[in-house]
Amino acid sequence: MTTKEKILKELTENPGVSISGEKLASICNVSRAAIWKAVTALRNEGCNIEGTTNGGYILENRVDIFSEEMFKDYFYNNYPAYKESQIYCFKEIDSTNSFAKRLLSENGSLRDENQNLTEAGKKLHKSIIIAETQTAGRGRSGRTFVSPEKTGIYITLIYAPAGGVSQGTRITAFTAVAICRAIKKIYKIQPSIKWINDIFVEGKKAGGILTEGTANFETGLIESAVIGIGLNISKNPDAFSGDLANIAGSIVQDGQSKVSRIEFAAEVGAQVLSVLEENPGDVLAEYKDYSFIIGNKVVVHSLIDNEKGDYFAKVVDIDENAGLVVETEDGTVKTLVSGEVSLRSSQFTK
Repeated sequence: MTTKEKILKELTENPGVSISGEKLASICNVSRAAIWKAVTALRNEGCNIEGTTNGGYILENRVDIFSEEMFKDYFYNNYPAYKESQIYCFKEIDSTNSFAKRLLSENGSLRDENQNLTEAGKKLHKSIIIAETQTAGRGRSGRTFVSPEKTGIYITLIYAPAGGVSQGTRITAFTAVAICRAIKKIYKIQPSIKWINDIFVEGKKAGGILTEGTANFETGLIESAVIGIGLNISKNPDAFSGDLANIAGSIVQDGQSKVSRIEFAAEVGAQVLSVLEENPGDVLAEYKDYSFIIGNKVVVHSLIDNEKGDYFAKVVDIDENAGLVVETEDGTVKTLVSGEVSLRSSQFTK
């Protein structure tokens, strides 16, 4: 942990208390001059740190600085079951999913000839990549995912289970459940899910999930899932324009979040790693409880060549593989698979 991070941690954990530069120097094992330099840097980053007559420092307002060391410290201490998870944290990156795929490519095969995880596979399995902003965030079907700084979190997890990945749609659905659990626990509000990958709060999209796979062409096995998550915590009115401004929502409706992004991001990461190991039937039942489209009419938009094009259908159910069961206007019942269709949901009707 850097000197800045140690100072911020000490001041944050002692709100309203004046802590002397001498004490901070002792805690950080640096000189008083180094403390002054670090405090100046924190002030330049937006921290309202006041000096006192006795030479101490007080943090006057809550800050939400996000760093790798602070995230690791919080995550490993609060979720010891995942202390082996590798964590990579960035102020800015092109895309957390792209970084994860580069990591996987650079480390070679995740499995040996007996399909057991190699050392690289063991290291990368359950890794967490997190960024404050993305310059090339992506959504489904190559869409741009706007990723403004300081108002959201952008996380990717690498999941390489025994036997490889066989249910990509389930992984997306299970991740959606994990996010909803985290929102309920941290913010005490009720989110919902639009099949298959969108998280809604108060009727607007507050986040989404992009699950991608990495394949071994020799074995035909999908070795790992790269699970990308983007969540808007508070609304940044300058980040969204045009139609997106009317669609995009946030978890916190008014003002800034009173919960640090570190705390929320850690909860999301831990919930995802947990839910992927749970009983599939129980998790799918929970997914259906969060879904708000069962019983609604939707417009189905084909993402592949389809002579029917767009068509209306009523959502009947979500099956055991997280497929969407719909009934078309002519009474045909069919199951939609993620990746083949999307739903236009600006107006759902019963």
